[in-house]
Amino acid sequence: MSQNNIGTPVAIVITGLMISLGLYFGLQGVPGLSNGGAVAGVVGGTGSAGTDTGVATPIPQPTQPSVTTISVDDDPVLGDPNAPVTVIEFSDYECPFCQRSYNDMLPLLKKEYIDTGLVKLVFRDFPLSFHEPKATEEAIAANCAREQGGDAMYFKYHDAIFDKTLSNGAGPSESLTQLATDLGLDPGAFDACLANNDYAAEVQKDVADGNAGFVGGTPTYYVGASTDSGEIEAEIIVGAVPYTSIKPVIESYLPR
Repeated sequence: MSQNNIGTPVAIVITGLMISLGLYFGLQGVPGLSNGGAVAGVVGGTGSAGTDTGVATPIPQPTQPSVTTISVDDDPVLGDPNAPVTVIEFSDYECPFCQRSYNDMLPLLKKEYIDTGLVKLVFRDFPLSFHEPKATEEAIAANCAREQGGDAMYFKYHDAIFDKTLSNGAGPSESLTQLATDLGLDPGAFDACLANNDYAAEVQKDVADGNAGFVGGTPTYYVGASTDSGEIEAEIIVGAVPYTSIKPVIESYLPR
C-alpha cells in the first residue's frame, strides 16, 4: 500500500475522534444534565423529541436567570398555606429525575420544613414532549383525584404515581383508574373526568407559566418568601439536587 493510501484512513480516524471528544465535552455544559435533570427542550407536545439520558442534543434554551417572579397559580399545596416560605416545583410524572427527587429529597424537605409549618410546597405540571402521552395523562389524572378529595387527595395520588411509574413515558405498573380506586375514589367519576380531559387546559397553563419562568428541565424548583398575592420572587434551582443544596436557600428566606 502506498503512503498516500495509508494516510487517508488514518486522517478519517483522527477526525472521528476529534468530533466525538467535542460532543462529549460540549454536553458537559448543558444545564440540567450535571444536576440530574430532564432537559426541557420543547414541551407541551410540540417540537422534536429527546431523552432523559442526555443522548439527544437539547434545543437551546433562553439564558436562565438566578431569580425570577413566579406564581403559585391555583395549584395543589402540601403543607400550611400560611407557611412563610414557598417552594414551587415544576415536575413531570414520567421524569426519572423527578422520581429520584421524590424518593430522596422530598421526605427530608417534608420532615424538616413542611410538617413543621415553615414551608409550603406547590406542585405544578411540566410534562415533557418525549414522555407523552403518559405524562399529560397522569397530570390530568392527579387533578381528577384532587377534584374528589382536595389537595390532600391530590398528593396521595401524586405519591401513588411516583411509587408505581416505570418512568420515561412507560407509565405506572397499574392503570390510572386502579390507582384511584385503591385510594377510595369513585372510579366512575374519575374515569369521566379523565375521558373528558377536564384538566388539560390547567396542565397547559402550568406549561406556559413554566416556560415564561425559565424552566430549563425537570424538576425545577422556585424558592422564595410567601406573599399574599400568590406571586413570589424566587431563586431557581434546576435538577434532582441533593437536599443539602436546597436547604440553605430555604433557610435564607425564613424569618429571623
